[in-house]
Amino acid sequence: MPMQGIEQPEILPVDGELRLRKFDGNYAFAFDWYQDIETVHLVDGVDEPYDRAKLDRMYRYLNEHGGLYFIEIKDGEGYRPIGDVTFWQDDLPIVVGEKNLRGKQIGRRVVGALIERARALGWKELLVDEIYHDNIGSQRMFQSLGFAAYETTDKGKRYRLTL
Repeated sequence: MPMQGIEQPEILPVDGELRLRKFDGNYAFAFDWYQDIETVHLVDGVDEPYDRAKLDRMYRYLNEHGGLYFIEIKDGEGYRPIGDVTFWQDDLPIVVGEKNLRGKQIGRRVVGALIERARALGWKELLVDEIYHDNIGSQRMFQSLGFAAYETTDKGKRYRLTL
């Protein structure tokens, strides 16, 4: 169990269009997201795409440390994955892997739903380990939800939200 003592639901509804689906170990579809240099730069601050071994290590790490979910959007009668997010108190890494869906408030809606889940669990704060200086979109999104920078790192800033 990724989060000791906390049940990770199979599905977490976000709104009528979005939901989070619990990581099930199948993620071949996500490989293309992490081949995009712009995406990798926003995530890791580097300009080198992931290979399959790195993607596997990343998902294994995230799943061991928090509640790993795929962000899914309604598509006809079903849903399709468009990104990923990990929910735990020490970090909230989120990626909208489909570039054409960035800037459409998806990250804000997902993180907003996770803030409400954290409150329901009785958590006192949420942290974002690091957002890089040039990832202005993520900075604005987290700040719009009440997160504030509390520490500067070599590459960016750490953020905190008191619940």
